Amino acid sequence: MDTFEAIATKLEITEFSDKPVPAEIKRKVLEAARLSPSGINSQHWRFILIQDKNKLKQLADDSTTGKWVERANFAVVVLTDPKYNFHQLDAGRVIQNMQLAAWNYNVGSRIYTGMNRELMVKHFGIPENYNIAAVVGFGFPKRKILGKKNRKELEEIAFSDYFGRSLIIA
Repeated sequence: MDTFEAIATKLEITEFSDKPVPAEIKRKVLEAARLSPSGINSQHWRFILIQDKNKLKQLADDSTTGKWVERANFAVVVLTDPKYNFHQLDAGRVIQNMQLAAWNYNVGSRIYTGMNRELMVKHFGIPENYNIAAVVGFGFPKRKILGKKNRKELEEIAFSDYFGRSLIIA
C-alpha cells in the first residue's frame, strides 16, 4: 500500500474480527516501532507485546478508556523514559509507525491512554522509571472499513507565512 494512501484511509477501530493476525505481521509492527526515530537516537522506548486473551482482558480491566482492547487480537504497551523531555513525541512517532505498518496488511488499530498505572505496573511488570505512554490494540477489522475521514479542509488549518493568511502553495 502506498504510504499516502495508508495515511488517507487508516481509521481508528475498536471492533475486531476473530481472524488471527499472523506472527510475521506482528513482528513487522514491532519492527516498525524499533525503526522509529527517537530524540538524540536514545531509543529509550520499550514495548510489551500482549497476545494472550487473559492478558488482553487484564489490559481492559486496568483501563479507564480502553475496555474494547480485550477484543483485539494483540496489543502493544508503549513505554517511554520520562527523563527525556521529548519522550511523548517519540511515543507518538512509534505509535504512528506501528499503526501504518499494520494497516499496510489491513490490520486495524486504536490507541488509548486512560489506565490505572498502579495496576499496569503490577500486572505487566513495568519498571517504575518508565512512563506508560499508550496501549495500542490491533486486529483485522470486523467489518469493511470505508476509509472516509471527517476532516476540515486544508485551507481551514494551514496558512502561508503567517497565522491566518490564506494558504497559497506555489
